[in-house]
Amino acid sequence: MGFFLETVFGGLMAGMLYALVALGFVLIFKASGVFNFAQGAMVLFAALAMARFAEWFPLWLGFNSLLLANLMAFCAAVLCMIGVAWLVERLALRRLVNQEGITLLMATLG
Repeated sequence: MGFFLETVFGGLMAGMLYALVALGFVLIFKASGVFNFAQGAMVLFAALAMARFAEWFPLWLGFNSLLLANLMAFCAAVLCMIGVAWLVERLALRRLVNQEGITLLMATLG
């Protein structure tokens, strides 16, 4: 019975993650009219940034609290991703306003 509940819970969690990714795609497409293939790369970069910050903060600041390290890493990763998203928008996407759909699609492929 424990294995069954564990499997059901794991499946529900995976389904919720897939639903969040799908909602992100729909939200971006409805707002901009472009299917953003770079969303996956941005999410991966955010996850890697949070993992790296969670590893570095206890070493830099000299504490052993895992909760505090993860909370600070989350905040730092959010700030980092705000900066990355702003740079991508300014350097790449802003120049593509009023371009053909295929041009925007190719730009978001990465």
